[in-house]
Amino acid sequence: MFAESTYIRRREELKKAVGSGLLLFLGNDECGCNYADNTYDFRQDSTFLYYFGLPYAGLSAVIDIDNDRQIIFGDELTIDDIVWMGSQPTLLEKAYKAGITDVRPSADLEKYISAATSKCTPVHYLPTYRSEHQLKLLQLLGVKPGAETPSVPFIRAVVNQRNHKTAEEIVEIERACDVTAEMHMTAMRVLRPGMKECEISAALEAVAQAAGCRLSFPTIATVNGQTLHNHYHGNVCRSGQMLLVDAGAETEMGYAGDMSSTICVDRKFTPRQKSIYDIQVASHLAAVEALKPGVPFKEVYELSCRVVCEGLKNLGIMKGNPADAVDAGAHAMFYPCGLGHMMGLDVHDMENLGEVWVGYDGQPKSTQFGRKSLRLARPLEPGFVHTIEPGIYFIPELIDLWRGQKKFTDFINYDEVEKWKDFSGIRNEEDYLITETGARRLGKKIPLTTEEVEALR
Repeated sequence: MFAESTYIRRREELKKAVGSGLLLFLGNDECGCNYADNTYDFRQDSTFLYYFGLPYAGLSAVIDIDNDRQIIFGDELTIDDIVWMGSQPTLLEKAYKAGITDVRPSADLEKYISAATSKCTPVHYLPTYRSEHQLKLLQLLGVKPGAETPSVPFIRAVVNQRNHKTAEEIVEIERACDVTAEMHMTAMRVLRPGMKECEISAALEAVAQAAGCRLSFPTIATVNGQTLHNHYHGNVCRSGQMLLVDAGAETEMGYAGDMSSTICVDRKFTPRQKSIYDIQVASHLAAVEALKPGVPFKEVYELSCRVVCEGLKNLGIMKGNPADAVDAGAHAMFYPCGLGHMMGLDVHDMENLGEVWVGYDGQPKSTQFGRKSLRLARPLEPGFVHTIEPGIYFIPELIDLWRGQKKFTDFINYDEVEKWKDFSGIRNEEDYLITETGARRLGKKIPLTTEEVEALR
């Protein structure tokens, strides 16, 4: 945990931003994997962590703005719990670390909420992402699952705080990024033809565990890089292929790192691989160069798309004016994802609160294929932490679909694209902090160019 003063300050800022009413925080519970006592690895709700810092299951909290009360609701461990888990501080001792002195049993939460609603006090709550939260809202407020109306003032207040990382948060994120970088460099060092994807995954995940970290998301380590989120690890890495790795570490306090790398299975990239890889790197570097406060991230994304289109045009894969191709959406044949996303206590920071608030500041998102996957578009501000991860993918099913529909024939040379259907995909990713004057990469540098990757191979 951070110092007690950090959580006190965060809650005071939140109270001022929302103004009145009761703020309800639903922490996470343990969840059985295949029976009750065999649970999934517990992870506390990130917003609960941000304001209260307590990584324990079974907690809820309220900030009663009008009555100036801050209460944590939970239950003390029983002797049965202690037999299995060992001695722990009392709930009050835990709460003290977050600057909370009012601790009550879980059963009292319903009474407290009922008393507030009987006085017509508005109860603010955030969007749910677990069924347990929906059931609690049903019990506490009579809100039926699927009929929730999360508080927009609450959402916006949380987003405006959590989007701007403080110096102590950046230290934690940078630690996660350092470990993440070591994970990727380990993969680059150990990969050899004939190894299975699972062997590479095991090697890089061991780096996180040895550093006292967990994974910030399930590892992607695949020779089928054209599938953007491929979590299957059963393929053999063969000569002539590339391995796309997307993996990250999460610190004990919950802060994430997120990086991607694309590694030649052989010691060197083939000329064909290098021709596409170099385009991706050019797009990546152009995006990084454009990062600074006040620049809409949507414009950085469009710049990265134009660089991809220009490079593919030089190979005969695309044609026409790159800017026109991006405006029309033709780039999404090869670049169907966004350029990056916010990162912090969540690897996709606050995605449960809604991208329209986190990445768009309430402005509507595009519905265009490819562009609709852009999670961040708003003007950049100092303190924002986000990823840069342009990609180039040759997806056979998408190629066949669009060719059959005669889609974007002014920009896509389908006869040439057919020759690349077996290429797979490339993505490289780094994490950046927006500063007062520009941007700074977080964590150790991992090899980016083909020359840098080959030097580590």
